[in-house]
Amino acid sequence: MTVVFSSHVSAQEFPMCTELFVSMFSFQLELSNTAILHQIRRDQVTDTCRANSMSSRKRRVLTPNDLKHLVVDEDHEMIYCYVPKVACTNWKRVMMVLTGRGKYSDPMEIPANEAHISSNLKTLNQYSIPEINHRLKSYMKFLFVREPFERLVSAYRNKFTQKYNTSFHKRYGTKIVRRQRKNATQEALRKGDDVKFEEFVAYLIDPNTQREEPFNEHWQTVYSLCHPCHIHYDLIGKYETLEDDSNYILQLAGVGSYLKFPTYAKSTRTTDEMTTEFFQNISSEHQTQLYEVYKLDFLMFNYSVPSYLKLE
Repeated sequence: MTVVFSSHVSAQEFPMCTELFVSMFSFQLELSNTAILHQIRRDQVTDTCRANSMSSRKRRVLTPNDLKHLVVDEDHEMIYCYVPKVACTNWKRVMMVLTGRGKYSDPMEIPANEAHISSNLKTLNQYSIPEINHRLKSYMKFLFVREPFERLVSAYRNKFTQKYNTSFHKRYGTKIVRRQRKNATQEALRKGDDVKFEEFVAYLIDPNTQREEPFNEHWQTVYSLCHPCHIHYDLIGKYETLEDDSNYILQLAGVGSYLKFPTYAKSTRTTDEMTTEFFQNISSEHQTQLYEVYKLDFLMFNYSVPSYLKLE
C-alpha cells in the first residue's frame, strides 16, 4: 500500500515554515523557562514565610487598610502591588493605560505626577470584603521587588538629596536631624534638607521610629507593603530583569501584542557600586541592625547578603 502525503507547502516555502516552527518553538521554550523561574520565586517566598512563621504571620487577618498598595485592573483581572523605588511610576502608567478604556495609549505620555494621583487608579481597599476575597482568589496578582539596600539608597537619594522634595525635608528631615545630629544648627532643624545617609540609617534602626508610626512607603519593607505571606502572588518580577518580567506579565494578560513596558535611559539610576559607596561610612553595628530590619526582604526574594557589608 502506498501512502501519499498531501501538502499545500511548496519546496520554496518549506524553509520558511521550518524557520517559523523553530522561532515558535524557541518562543514557547522561553515562555516555559520564564514560568519555571516564577515558580522558583514563588517557592522561595513560601519557604521563607514558613521558616519565619512567627515574625511573618503575626497578624493573620489583613484589613482593608493593608491593601491600599494593590492596584486593580477589572478589565484584565489583574492586581498589581506597587512598591516605591521599583519602577512603580512606569507600572502605574501601564495600569492607567490598561484601565483607562482607551483614554491613554502610550504610558510615557502620562506625566509622572499624574501616575501618582490616587484617584487615577482603583485599589483593593476600596472594595467590600466579599469583593476583595473574590479578586484575591481569581485575579492574576503580581509585584516587583529590588535588592533591598539598593532600593533604600535610591529612596534616600530621591527624597533627601533633591532640593525640590521640601515636603519630605519638613516631614522627615527635620525629625531625623533633631534626633540624630548633635549641635544641629537652627537652619538644619528648620529645613531638614541636608540629612546624611548615616543619619537616615540611624533613624531607621532606632526602635522609637517604628513605635511612633509605620515607615514611609518609600523605605517600608516589601513584605509589609504587599503581604506576600498572606497574599499568594502569581508572578514576582525583579527590578534587575524589569523589562523581560514586565513584558511577560503583559503577555499573560493578553495585551503584549499592543502594549510594551516603557524603556528609558537609566543614567541617574542607583547602582550596586553606588550603594557600596553609601554604606562605607556605616558602622558594622548599624549595618547589622539595618540588615535585620530588611532581612525578610533579602530572604524572601532571594537576594544574598551584599559583599560590602561588615556584619557583626
